[in-house]
Formats: sequence, structure tokens, C-alpha cells
Amino acid sequence: MRKVERYPVEGPNSLWQIYSSVSFVKGVRNFIFIQLARYCPVLSWKNGIYRHVLGMKVGEYTAFGLMAMVDVFFPERITIGRNSIIGYNTTILTHEYLVREYRLGDVIIGDDVMIGANCTILPGVTIGDGAVVSAATLVHKDVPPGAFVGGNPMQVLKRAANQVDGKIDEGQ
Repeated sequence: MRKVERYPVEGPNSLWQIYSSVSFVKGVRNFIFIQLARYCPVLSWKNGIYRHVLGMKVGEYTAFGLMAMVDVFFPERITIGRNSIIGYNTTILTHEYLVREYRLGDVIIGDDVMIGANCTILPGVTIGDGAVVSAATLVHKDVPPGAFVGGNPMQVLKRAANQVDGKIDEGQ
């Protein structure tokens, strides 16, 4: 189960009521800077926008592929470790606006993670250190450290050689 906070709404669907949960100015500002970062060819500039303008926690040497899309309304809820790669056109969401509620959840991506192109990462998901996410995967639940996952729905295709019960045995 993903770790999300649920906020019920009354009246029209929650997306119609979006500016009661996030300010209009924040949404517009974030949209502009995210679009700049999506097209920026210089990785250090791109990470600077994510860290200093959008408030994301991005580790050293993490690389975002062209057109990667981070959450427009709550990018500060994204944490990515060091030396990870976020593939081309991947989307990282920390919000879901539904008919009767909206949900918010942190996305935590560990160190040395490889996320393939065209993936979607849903709110409230943790991707463990050293994991590999195959291209075009919908990440709808936590990914164990060192695992290789893929598909829609996402499935664990291969676990780390020294992984037991979802944890990597460091003693080997």
C-alpha cells in the first residue's frame, strides 16, 4: 500500500477545486520552472532549478533525462539520492486529484537507482537503493533495494542476489 494522505472534498471533483489545496501563484511559478528544466541540456543547471527553486532534495550526480516531468504542485515532496538516473519523459507525481478526494504522498528514490524512459511514479512510493525500473513501468508500490522491476502493473522481475524478505543482507 502506498503511503498517502487523503483529503476528502465535497461538491465538484477535487481537481476543479485545486486552488483550495495549492496556491495559483505556486502552480504557475512551478510550471514555468519545470518546463525550463525539462528542456535544459545542462544537468547541473537542471538540478539547480529542482533544488533551489522547487525545493526538491536531489543528490549529487543525479541526472534527469530530457523531458522528465516532476510534480507541478508539490515538487518539494520528492527526494532523490545520489548518482541516480531519471529516464527520458518519466513522470514523478506526489499528488492525485480524484472525484471525491485528493491524495498527497512523498516520493523517495534512493542512491544509484536507474529509472528507464517513459515511467510513471505514483505518490507515496519508495524506490530502494540500487533498484532498476524498466522503461514504461507504472510504479504503483514500493520497490525493494536492488530489485529489477517492470511492467504495468509493475512486477518484481529479479531481486538482488543477497536480498531476503525485501531487505539486502549487508553481511554477505
